[in-house]
Amino acid sequence: MRAVLFLPILLVLCSGNVLKHEERDLDWWETTIFYQIYPRSFADSDGDGIGDLNGITSKLEYIKGLGVDAIWLSPMFQSPMYDFGYDISDFYAVHDEYGTMEDFENLIDTAKELGIKVVLDLVPNHTSNESVWFQEALNGNEKYYNYFVWEDGVIDENGNRQPPNNWRSHFRGSAWEYREEVGKYYLHQFVVGQPDLNYRNPDVVEEMKNIIRFWLGKGVAGFRVDAVNCLYEVDKELFGGKYPDEPFSGNVNVDPESHDYLNHIYTKDQEETYYMVYEWRDVFDEFKEKDGLTRVMMTEVYAAIKDVVRYFGEGDRLGAQMPFNFDLITDVDASSSAADIKYAVDKFMTYKPVDKDANWVVGNHDNSRMATRYGPPLVDGINMIVLLLPGVGVTYMGEELGLVDGYVSWEDTVDPSGCNTNDPINYVLSSRDPERTPFQWNADKNAGFSSADKTWLPVAEGYETLNVEVQEAADRSHLKLYKALADLRQEKVFRYGRYDSLAMNQDIFVFRRWYHGETYLVVVNMRDVEHVIDLTYFENVHGSVRVVLRSIQSPKNEGDEFNASSLPVAGFEGLVLKLTN
Repeated sequence: MRAVLFLPILLVLCSGNVLKHEERDLDWWETTIFYQIYPRSFADSDGDGIGDLNGITSKLEYIKGLGVDAIWLSPMFQSPMYDFGYDISDFYAVHDEYGTMEDFENLIDTAKELGIKVVLDLVPNHTSNESVWFQEALNGNEKYYNYFVWEDGVIDENGNRQPPNNWRSHFRGSAWEYREEVGKYYLHQFVVGQPDLNYRNPDVVEEMKNIIRFWLGKGVAGFRVDAVNCLYEVDKELFGGKYPDEPFSGNVNVDPESHDYLNHIYTKDQEETYYMVYEWRDVFDEFKEKDGLTRVMMTEVYAAIKDVVRYFGEGDRLGAQMPFNFDLITDVDASSSAADIKYAVDKFMTYKPVDKDANWVVGNHDNSRMATRYGPPLVDGINMIVLLLPGVGVTYMGEELGLVDGYVSWEDTVDPSGCNTNDPINYVLSSRDPERTPFQWNADKNAGFSSADKTWLPVAEGYETLNVEVQEAADRSHLKLYKALADLRQEKVFRYGRYDSLAMNQDIFVFRRWYHGETYLVVVNMRDVEHVIDLTYFENVHGSVRVVLRSIQSPKNEGDEFNASSLPVAGFEGLVLKLTN
């Protein structure tokens, strides 16, 4: 008799629809959208053709209006700008073309008033050859000499001095540069003007921690950490005191000067790198202990997924909250099928620790713009994926508008990736300038970016009709849909809800989010082909679905209802649907 009485109680406890599970409090970074700003190209306040901090401050209301609560600024530290801010000469100062420390503090204060957090770009792997550190090293200062990676050259059979080994720079050619002042080569995994720092030196480790503390003390809410998996080289003492050659990659489509010619087993993804990231997280958490605000770390790593997810942490050691997930950049594009998209999405969800958040990135300052790689008709569908999948959404400036790569002639090319090809024809395959062209605010001179006669990069063609002002005035636009998606993602179903997905056929990717009786389905057609699909292949999906949001070329209207078993989908259509049962 007692067992019979207990049975209904057990049924109630096991029913997810009856017993509401505890909702954990989400941290600020888990609910926001991170909006990347390339300062040089966002807004120019003083008419010199170069974007600046005051320009960013003047546009914070626009950013807030997007539904964004955090901005990430590409490097704004003092730099000779050979690699446009990624060659830092003074980690403790603002680059003079971008403004002053007072301008930066004003940006922080204004952003705080609007509820926007500011994240900076930390470049820990290298500095500039114009930095005081490097100049002191050349002058014989032992402390700063040991900040860098030096090695003797080798003498070839003709009696000529050659670099220590075959290591290649990311920007082509040898990763070693000789300096007469010290009679040795220094390592630069990137451009010649970016000497690598020596993290086997405790002084370098402490210096970088102090840099982090300095900017966190200024009110910064965290850092995106650049090229972090290049931080350490192999310990040469394991190889008789000489850095070993790297093996050939086997890539027959590149020449011997290319970085891709070698397999970088000695200059990337070294074991020590992960533990340095864990040490930096300890510094971030020093500040949280003082004021309760989490400082977020985002790591840039192009590597195998098993290596990327190690940056989350290990055991009780915490690492980055957001090791960037680049699979939607590196693995898929306009040619991809629905199955390819599903595979790319599921890969990160599968490999990440179950208790960590996913993140979704489809563009940045180093890769062709999302609208160019996927095609303008898919802008809305891709933004639906980024903003409505479980986890954190990251937007590169202009993705809310569907900005495309701009044309930059050989004569106007300034990116070292393009310039170092010395190829006036094929430079476009390497240059990152097209995705860095100025932001398009309106149809005025220079797209409203600057009043200058010449901007640092030319404004992309077609800005007269592809800009913020036009899309704000239009009845339907990428911008207005983006704002609606940003609002929708604040609903509990997108904050806490479960997720699954299907490739309905070659063309249509669908994912479902559900929570406490509410179910949404997001449909993205990767091709300009019409289909009728059956959404009841998803478990517990039946009856009718209602259109909540739709891409700008969709023939449907918000509020339209369709039978879930026979949903018509137009070419390139993106839909957010709600199950009405």
